[in-house]
Amino acid sequence: MIPLVGVAEELRRLRERAEEVARRVLKERGGDVPIRIGTMIELPRACLVAADIASCADFFSFGTNDLTQMTFGFSRDDAGTFLPDYVEQGILPFDPFQSVDPEGVGALVEMAVRQGRGRRPGLKLGVCGEHGGDPDSVRFFHRAGLDYVSCSPYRVPVARLAAAQGALEEEEGAVAAARGEEVIADLGSA
Repeated sequence: MIPLVGVAEELRRLRERAEEVARRVLKERGGDVPIRIGTMIELPRACLVAADIASCADFFSFGTNDLTQMTFGFSRDDAGTFLPDYVEQGILPFDPFQSVDPEGVGALVEMAVRQGRGRRPGLKLGVCGEHGGDPDSVRFFHRAGLDYVSCSPYRVPVARLAAAQGALEEEEGAVAAARGEEVIADLGSA
């Protein structure tokens, strides 16, 4: 996983180097292990040019902590000094480092998913970081089309439950759509 890629040519060149090293090591050690090379999507620019980046990536792992920091222009080191006030005063509905911001960061993720899979339909997509253990974020990532979430070990049970809830909500929506019914999901009560 190559971090902080914002230009497809950068990933293309780094991929060539990584493949060269992998071939050399596998030849020296006599192995044949499939190696997938991808990138951590942490920059807003990477989301905007995701189709180009996908042309030379086997996977995207969204680094939503850094993507949140870059999108808002907030330093995680300083955000704790003012974000509680922003939430208390209603400037923000919640701390975007705790739960993914669907209108900003989430929109960038959705854009990157569409572009990435548009260029490479089999592209594996996931998220890495604390958002991967937040129930509302996990359900958002499920709806956005991500394949997996990664989070701290203590948050795995919550993430698994939220992923199951997201799948059930999707199934209920598909059944209702087939019947021609309207479904309104209240994700906050799940």
